[in-house]
Amino acid sequence: MLIRPTFFRPALLAAAALTLLTTQPAATTAFAATADADLIRADHVAAPDTPQAAAAVLTARRYATFWHTGDARYATAALSPQFVDRTLPAGRVQGPQGPLDASKAFRTAVPDMRVQIEDMVVAGDRVSVHLHFRGHFTGEFGRTHGQNQPIDFQAFDLYRIADGKIAENWHLEDNQTLLRQMGLQP
Repeated sequence: MLIRPTFFRPALLAAAALTLLTTQPAATTAFAATADADLIRADHVAAPDTPQAAAAVLTARRYATFWHTGDARYATAALSPQFVDRTLPAGRVQGPQGPLDASKAFRTAVPDMRVQIEDMVVAGDRVSVHLHFRGHFTGEFGRTHGQNQPIDFQAFDLYRIADGKIAENWHLEDNQTLLRQMGLQP
């Protein structure tokens, strides 16, 4: 396995994009082709130098960019229609709608949320991602109104990629830090 920094050879990215474009509906591919240039990049990537790994990195970047922007089209481009959240929080619906709802609710509380991919590791059909979330609690979370508190917490996701999309996700967020920063826990 070769360890690569935050970039892949252009030929591999082109092959990954072609693979994804030929297996996706036209509306999704039209968005993906124009939006991939705007994807956030990982600070560090460890992955084999293969088209499959490049496609997995592209998919993970699309999903992270969804969290970074709140733009549902990135989630649609990244998540399988049969997506399963293996660590589904109480009250969240299963499937692609779950992350869409969660992002909308979180952006109501932290409208300026930004996400950084600090690390990404690809092994076979798995991608592990270390994410860093930042912003300010200026909106509403339940019945609590933000007072411009800084938000800075981390998360770890493990994706299983199938047919160029995230089929399964296991995730852990530092919710204790988040709730303390929001003033909801001591």
